[in-house]
Amino acid sequence: MRNKILTVDDSKTVRIIVKKVFRDFDCEVLEAANGVEGLAMASKHVPDLILLDVTMPVMDGVEMLTKLKSDAALKAIPVMMLTAEGGREQVLKIAKIGVRDYIVKPFKEDVLLDKVNRIIEMRPAGEAPDKTKSINDSADILVVELAQAIIDQIKDGLKHTPWKVNGVQTIGEAIDFCARSNVDLIMLGLNLPMEAAFNLFRMLRAGTKTKSTPIFGLVVKTETGLQQQAQNTGFNGIITKPIDFNELEAKAAKAMNLDTSTRYFSVNKDHLLITLPETLSNLAVLEINQYLKKKASEAVEVGMNKAIIDAHKLANCDMVSIKMLMDAMQVCNDLSMRNALVGNPRLSTEAKGFEDTKNWVFHESIDAAMASMVKTPLVALAT
Repeated sequence: MRNKILTVDDSKTVRIIVKKVFRDFDCEVLEAANGVEGLAMASKHVPDLILLDVTMPVMDGVEMLTKLKSDAALKAIPVMMLTAEGGREQVLKIAKIGVRDYIVKPFKEDVLLDKVNRIIEMRPAGEAPDKTKSINDSADILVVELAQAIIDQIKDGLKHTPWKVNGVQTIGEAIDFCARSNVDLIMLGLNLPMEAAFNLFRMLRAGTKTKSTPIFGLVVKTETGLQQQAQNTGFNGIITKPIDFNELEAKAAKAMNLDTSTRYFSVNKDHLLITLPETLSNLAVLEINQYLKKKASEAVEVGMNKAIIDAHKLANCDMVSIKMLMDAMQVCNDLSMRNALVGNPRLSTEAKGFEDTKNWVFHESIDAAMASMVKTPLVALAT
């Protein structure tokens, strides 16, 4: 999967330089001229890195950074601040909000590339990508944590996945394990004594087998100092205790570059089936939106012209659910795919409470939905 880098800067010259830096790499560079545009682009595309200028009109970098970090769906995106020489002190002051690194303008292209490469792995354009693994494939995870109870919690919390969780409590055990095994993800407890977690991180990054392995920091939610230190050191992410296992699973899947589309998309006979989960969390919405256009386009390319949006698991029709359903139908309509909704009658009643969804019909079964598409014009299904 190509890396996405969002550059937010009111200087068109800087944006051109950034695109030039990464033109020989397998990545997509997105652009925004101010914080308002930047937030919109971040929400739409969920980039792997944001290069954020400090001083901009409409909304400056500090305000955009604050809004990013207050948004549960976007706060994990690493941010590198761009500033003029005189703004260096300001960046250091706002670092506690959550920035991975900063660079002073004007900057050398190789310096920018080196700093970015510490945060996300840049693959030269044309290099054959590794075969994308699926969320259904096995993976080996190493947890390095003093508390055996935490290791046991992680094993229990991820037992429904095909991932194997291995736990050790010392640096020596971790080094030995990595030497004899291929590890897909490492979680380090930041409470290891004498900054052992940070020393181990540097050793792992220097090792041939582990230099690109995603590494998360495990830390108590209130230990903001350790979280900031881990981000500045280059950890790929932070998992806070007590652990939200839905969040952990989503972050782990993204860090390991796993294809999670099979959770929501499948081909059933002659139609694309889009299945929504019981709860549409921010993470679930991001995952679905990440694949929605791609999967619908792939279905059209192989001759399918129908899509079923199965919402029967949905606990309720709230604004998040309504927007997700509308987005799915809109993508289908843009591709001229006939589409219909499946769900229990309660959803139809709840949907009538929203102005734009009064005419929605939730069919009781996929067969009923398929039959409706024979009789009903395309436009009527999305109104």
